[in-house]
Amino acid sequence: MIDPISALAVASSAFNAVKSAVGAGQDIENMAGALGKWMGAVSDIKKAEEYNKKPPLFKKLFASGSVEEEAMQIFMAKKKAEDMREQLRQIIIHTRGLSAWDELVRTEVNIRKKRQETIYAQEELRRKWIEAIAIGLAALVVLGAIVGLGWLVYASRNGII
Repeated sequence: MIDPISALAVASSAFNAVKSAVGAGQDIENMAGALGKWMGAVSDIKKAEEYNKKPPLFKKLFASGSVEEEAMQIFMAKKKAEDMREQLRQIIIHTRGLSAWDELVRTEVNIRKKRQETIYAQEELRRKWIEAIAIGLAALVVLGAIVGLGWLVYASRNGII
């Protein structure tokens, strides 16, 4: 599961690096790594929001309180990321113009698509496997209990126990 707090920490760190570099007079082009980290972290926050809207079955059943807590964390991280995005937009438009911001947004879309195809797809597959294994184990426990109860009834009727 994607941790929104960790993603926000990465986003804040990258954002502060970009802000201080711009303040020191560096070109925005020299900050590609920090911008990439920021975009990736913001994408993680958005994906965490999607996961929270459709939590796994066992999380719904056994950790319902944490779902609401996580929703609040995601909400706060999302709002902070939106604030950073607006500040970053102003910085880039001020230093490089509106076309640079548009290009950055297109780049962000491409990064999000690539993350969707790789990282998030792997995470989703892992999540589905874990859920399937947990359901299988629960079914085995229930089946074992039913067989055990059946054996006890049979044994008590036939004088075995």
